[in-house]
Amino acid sequence: MTGLALLGTAGAGLAQAAPAAPASLYPPSALVLTVGKGEDAATATVERAVTLNCSPRPSGTHPAPAAACKELAGVGGDLAQLSVMWGESPCTRQWDPVTVTGDGVWQGRRVSWSATYANTCEMHAGMARNSVFAF
Repeated sequence: MTGLALLGTAGAGLAQAAPAAPASLYPPSALVLTVGKGEDAATATVERAVTLNCSPRPSGTHPAPAAACKELAGVGGDLAQLSVMWGESPCTRQWDPVTVTGDGVWQGRRVSWSATYANTCEMHAGMARNSVFAF
């Protein structure tokens, strides 16, 4: 009889779980950024990769998430606007392709972008003024 009484009180202590509330009122902004060797995003060998979460607050494995999120917000999440050659670069004409990618979600909208540079020097020249790909 005691066993039944304990079982009855254990079951009575359970409550209905409330539906999960959204974690944030803001749409998600989370990206995976990569740098790889190769001519094409689909076949490049990834050498470095980081995660960047901008909403609800900057975080992820990116070394400077707050600065990177601020830059992305300034261009409305358009990664192509961050990849700009700044004048003449003292790079060689060597063909050793490097591909950078950004995939994920920016303010609830799907993002998939890539750019290929002739070599690492040109990639650094094209990305020299942003912190998004400084990892």
